Amino acid sequence: MSFRTGTALDALSPARRRFAVVVILAPLLALVVVLLARATRDRDAPAAQDRPGPVLLVAGYGGSTRSLEPLRRTLEDAERDVVVVPPVGRGTGDITAQAEALGDHAESAMERYGAGSVDVVGYSAGGVVARRWVRLGGDRVARRVMSIGSPQHGTSVAAIAVGLAGRCPTACRQLEPDSDLLRALNARDETPPGPVFVSVWSTADELVVPPESARLDGAVNFTVQTVCAGRRTSHGELPSDPVVQAALLSTLGAGPAAVPVDVECGRR
Repeated sequence: MSFRTGTALDALSPARRRFAVVVILAPLLALVVVLLARATRDRDAPAAQDRPGPVLLVAGYGGSTRSLEPLRRTLEDAERDVVVVPPVGRGTGDITAQAEALGDHAESAMERYGAGSVDVVGYSAGGVVARRWVRLGGDRVARRVMSIGSPQHGTSVAAIAVGLAGRCPTACRQLEPDSDLLRALNARDETPPGPVFVSVWSTADELVVPPESARLDGAVNFTVQTVCAGRRTSHGELPSDPVVQAALLSTLGAGPAAVPVDVECGRR
């Protein structure tokens, strides 16, 4: 003898059963459609400027994340979620590959913290990596992109290294003035729609030559000396400089990005 286990639906006629299934599934299908539409709309629209997400820190040429520690501490003290992006190829490999890896970390950070966007802070060559990522689709999820002492138009130091060494690593060659990568980044709008761009640098920078290479058309641009006249901040001192430290808070908050004021400049 065999037994068949039935359900409440089995007791209904075929027509009533189909109606019941529609009634049960309709709300679920409607919810799926709404969520898909919302996801598409959110990804197509620029990031909401009044809702800061996690901050991704990108190291410069050579990939040393130790240089990012002053930035990380200040942001965490301000109760921001911070992700230090692991370097790719010791930070000397192809900048496009580094930018693609940054995109993966941005997606992971948004999922981890339940955020709809990220802020990215690139120190030195890390700022060029951040801009390359924006061109690769990061404009959909980047809210603010801040570069600190970044050779956005190249540095003659890289050109000298290429001339002397002859076999400069890929990123070094890409940071030469007028390299293929920099020509592509700067040929069109230097700050494409989507994120708000910020660039801060020191006029005493000895590695980004000329220091004005850091300027970006359409960005909030300022130097350490704009805020603290007379400071001789070197390239390596930028992450801990009081102007840069203050700029993390004045440019990455929920309000409009602004040059910091009332900075305790001290002496240097």
